[in-house]
Amino acid sequence: MIKFYNTLTKKKEEFIPIEDKIVRLYTCGPTVYDLAHIGNFRAYIFEDLLHRYLEYRGYKVIRVMNITDVDDKTIKGAKNEGISLREFTDRYIKIFLEDMEILRLKKPDYMPRATEHIKEMVELIKKLLEKGYAYYKDNSIYFSISKFPSYGKLSGIDLSKIKVGARVDADEYEKQDVRDFVLWKAAKEEEGVWWETEIGKGRPGWHIECSAMSMKYLGETFDIHTGGVDNIFPHHENEIAQSECATGKKFVNYWLHCAHLLVNGEKMSKSKGNFYTLRDLLNKGYNPIAIRYLLLSTHYRDPLNFTENSLKQAENTIKNYNEFYQGLNICAEEKYNPEIKKEIEKTREKFIEELDNDLNISPALSHIFNLIKKVNIYFSKGEFGKQNVKEVKEFLEDVDNVLCIIEKKEEFLPEEYLNLIKEREIARKNKNYKKADEIRNILKEKGILLEDTPYGTRWKKIG
Repeated sequence: MIKFYNTLTKKKEEFIPIEDKIVRLYTCGPTVYDLAHIGNFRAYIFEDLLHRYLEYRGYKVIRVMNITDVDDKTIKGAKNEGISLREFTDRYIKIFLEDMEILRLKKPDYMPRATEHIKEMVELIKKLLEKGYAYYKDNSIYFSISKFPSYGKLSGIDLSKIKVGARVDADEYEKQDVRDFVLWKAAKEEEGVWWETEIGKGRPGWHIECSAMSMKYLGETFDIHTGGVDNIFPHHENEIAQSECATGKKFVNYWLHCAHLLVNGEKMSKSKGNFYTLRDLLNKGYNPIAIRYLLLSTHYRDPLNFTENSLKQAENTIKNYNEFYQGLNICAEEKYNPEIKKEIEKTREKFIEELDNDLNISPALSHIFNLIKKVNIYFSKGEFGKQNVKEVKEFLEDVDNVLCIIEKKEEFLPEEYLNLIKEREIARKNKNYKKADEIRNILKEKGILLEDTPYGTRWKKIG
């Protein structure tokens, strides 16, 4: 039984989808005005874990991730560069898709662009106007939050702070600024971005985009909506208000939000010099799978303190994990140890039990590492056979459908190094340990570390 902490109800609840074994999932995507930073990717990797785990548990996932390609920031960016909005946003969409692939993020079923769904937004705004939840002011259209008594049910915002009659035009605004928000912005000559529509000449506000696109692809009520905690108010609160007023139905059943990412204990900021994009870290030579692992390995509702030291530790973890996976292949013995199968099944049960509990990833990972320790003990004692190799590798490949951290790459050594290893094995058999040690040291200087096992010598590259 899967349970999630629902931001809407402020408690952990059993997950029951609207349609059996099908999950309709909306994940807040990027605003494409710049490179995505690691704080963004913390959220995207949490959403990737959620998607992968639901599939692992046998659900069919229909997932939408929006692309916000028209808002205050994208228009400003395009204007500053003197290029069209489309040309400007296309560049950052391309980079984002490349970054997703580098971090092994599953591509959602739908990645709708806001600019390609103006018709759906206009229809939604027309419904709100017809029902009296929206009104015109200076050719813009605003949502009247005083008309929706349950406004604030997601964020717990203090409704006594409502500024009656006050409006806000900005897509993003202060967290306690409870004012009527803009649905449709009247065209401004200086922006140069607008659409001629039945509701007037203008462009959509940010909040209406997600409601229109999520309902188009997932229905008027769907299962899960995710995002970062910074989206709870005003963005997600406004989505609920406009969607439920338009349809008269509950918008989303489960709201999941991930906590902030800090860098060196502080909020990420370019002025503090602690602002990282994925490209910044790749240019420093870090392994993208280690970046994925680091952003994945802390529970999504816990703040994550990102440091380069923690990233280096993640690199070591990924290196050791994959060396273990690859190193099992040396064993070709016909013997079989039934205890290893039992340990695998216990680990699988614990892995599922932890992730069923609101994606409790840290202990789920610790159960896998405990299995690796036990397997290494059996391996070092020679209590291991090739059927055990198959079982362990199949288990790691199975959970990798969720984690996606195995690096299936075959490393090769030059013939001269392989010959030295064979020469050393002969020396050891002849009890010529001095020569064996000399060869070990020669290879170590060349960046090859040898490990003697009951099944022969295995090697790994170091440095």
